[in-house]
Amino acid sequence: MLIVKNIKKKFVTHDKSTKNKYFYANDGISFEAKDGEILGILGPNGAGKTTLLRVIVGILEKDEGTIKFDNLKNELDIKKNIAFLSGNTKLYNLITPYELLKMCANIYGVDKDKIESRIKEISEFLEMDSFLNKRIEFLSTGQTQRVNIARCLIHDPKYYILDEATNGLDIISSQIILEFIKKERKRGKTILYSTHYMEEAENICDRVIMINKGKILKIGTPKEINDFTNTKNLRDAFFKLLGEYHEK
Repeated sequence: MLIVKNIKKKFVTHDKSTKNKYFYANDGISFEAKDGEILGILGPNGAGKTTLLRVIVGILEKDEGTIKFDNLKNELDIKKNIAFLSGNTKLYNLITPYELLKMCANIYGVDKDKIESRIKEISEFLEMDSFLNKRIEFLSTGQTQRVNIARCLIHDPKYYILDEATNGLDIISSQIILEFIKKERKRGKTILYSTHYMEEAENICDRVIMINKGKILKIGTPKEINDFTNTKNLRDAFFKLLGEYHEK
């Protein structure tokens, strides 16, 4: 289980008077993500989703709050158990997916006698066999994103932190990735899934967190949130919650 308590992350901006102004990208965010659960992080661009995920994985330092991955305390052990997919990660174009996965497996310390079987397993899951040995520069956007996800998973981590995993992909590539995520949920993985696609979240997430301007609007199952807002889908629910937020 992943436990996040009262996370605050502050950034500074400058106005014309050169005075520092502060704003919170994350302002007191708390939640728990259970084993075998897909927890959606939903909100528009600028809501604080990516900042939150980067704080959780340790790329950004939090200003306040605590983050707990089960009983893991050693920072290296935590990082070895995390798969983090960032939306702007670039891959080495001049090597093949197979070569990239083998390199990542060595970096993560995967047992040498298990590397080949792990690459084969991931390649089958993500339907990469047809382009596993093609140079990355020749792959489509959807194929490249599958490789990007594969390199995060080579060490079989417990915690999946996925930021806009299907953004800009065609329907086939998106479906392959979503089905893979569902399979990993059945294996007991803890999955944080950030997206601004409300319909996608409604399809795969067990629970969702709706955030805007760094604050949580609502946490619950899609049905609970729809019932609470008296709406039929998460898109309408979000706009209703957003209206109530602005009225406060």
